[in-house]
Amino acid sequence: MDGMEVAVDRIERAISTRELIWIHGDYDVDGTASAAMVLHFLRKIGANADYHIPSRLEEGFGFTPLSVERAREAGASVVITVDVGVTASRAVDRANELGIDVIICDHHQAAEEIPKALAILDPIKPGCSYPYKDLAACGVAFKLLQAIADRYGSPELAFEYLDFVAIASAADIAPLMDENRILSHFGLELLNHHPRPGFKGLVDCAGLHLGQLTNASVIFGLAPRINAAGRLGDPRRAVEMMIQTDELKAFRIAQELEHDNRQRRSIDEHTFEEAARLAEEQLTAKSGRSLVLHAGDWHAGVIGIVASRLVERYHVPTVMLTTIDGMAKGSARSVKDFDIHGALKQCEDLLIEFGGHKHAAGLSLSVDRIPEFQDRFDAIAEAALTADQLRPEIVIDAELQLNELTPSFFKFLALFAPYGYKNHRPVFHTSGVVSANGVKIVGNNHLKFRALQRNFAIDAIGFNLGHRINECSNGRHFSVVYTLEENLFHGSTTPQLRIKDLRPE
Repeated sequence: MDGMEVAVDRIERAISTRELIWIHGDYDVDGTASAAMVLHFLRKIGANADYHIPSRLEEGFGFTPLSVERAREAGASVVITVDVGVTASRAVDRANELGIDVIICDHHQAAEEIPKALAILDPIKPGCSYPYKDLAACGVAFKLLQAIADRYGSPELAFEYLDFVAIASAADIAPLMDENRILSHFGLELLNHHPRPGFKGLVDCAGLHLGQLTNASVIFGLAPRINAAGRLGDPRRAVEMMIQTDELKAFRIAQELEHDNRQRRSIDEHTFEEAARLAEEQLTAKSGRSLVLHAGDWHAGVIGIVASRLVERYHVPTVMLTTIDGMAKGSARSVKDFDIHGALKQCEDLLIEFGGHKHAAGLSLSVDRIPEFQDRFDAIAEAALTADQLRPEIVIDAELQLNELTPSFFKFLALFAPYGYKNHRPVFHTSGVVSANGVKIVGNNHLKFRALQRNFAIDAIGFNLGHRINECSNGRHFSVVYTLEENLFHGSTTPQLRIKDLRPE
């Protein structure tokens, strides 16, 4: 990776002369996991290292001149940024003025002006020949650990940290292909069979089971709790939990994050209900192709999550805005065929700042420019999206007969894991199915039944499909689209279909 030799030389010198190495992360899972991993590793090999994670509400995103001042006050002479920095030219210039060397570990797109850092580790920066371009920031930081461990003649030292990489890659929705898939596979093995205290407490709080953790367990179980640290309070709690060696202390922090996550869910639910009411009005009043919603009192820590939920419900590109210090700030989320970053670029003259990628972005603008922005953004969406593109789609991988679901089939299917973005669980279609023993609605509107086809029966569950009960009950034949999973209940594992959709025949 371009810049790696320079970075390792400087870190090695800093360790030998006991200089303070300052790690600057971000408040999301990828940023806090990267900071915790690098901090733990450097301290383990004898470095004098400390860290900072900016507060979402007080400092905002990124590596800024204020971040540099913090490092200077602490007495640092080397700063390693993780998950931020590749667009931070002003901060790097300030560091250079102060004689502080900056090493950037990032995976985002560089701006036109490349920061004048001592070294930039980013596989997608111009001129970097590193063959795999889709590492999460924690994956890039892991490459730095590998290079340092190699220099010290102990390459295996770095492999102890793959659990951080697995968690960060899952949470940051990095494509689980190629190198990411390998790193995640071994990282999940570590997490399941040799969990460090900081993750063990979190697994307990999330009600998950060691030995059964998958990519999905991380995305829906661990990641929201780690993120809660920065959404509703001090993000450094996440780092402290992850590097903790005392199980009891780690569990106490995990309990705090569990409490914050429940509070976040409650705020999230209230915000979603308010936003959904506004969305219904706006979809009727405008083209029905986009949403730009604003309320001055929405919590900045949840609007990105709510925007994603609105995209799930209405299948249109969505921007959620709140007011912070008199300015509208928010998050944008997109549908499959719409480049939301490109759309914001077309509104650049109305915005104070924006950044992100095709599927998700952040932005800020003056509150009085929101109506004009709504109109412009809606016109862009209306021109770009057909009604067909807004219809949700399920891509089916193969047609199956239920009697093909043998133990060896499940065994071979498991080799395709870990599943995640760009390596989704295979989706199957089976027709001519009936319910073997009636259909029940369980939990919060979930369908549960035994799927029967030609004398072969298997358990099936359809989450949030309770309203479809009439389409699959009373002996009716129907088709199902599903993924396969193994359900752990009272210590025993049974295969089941997870229904994505069904259709009466």
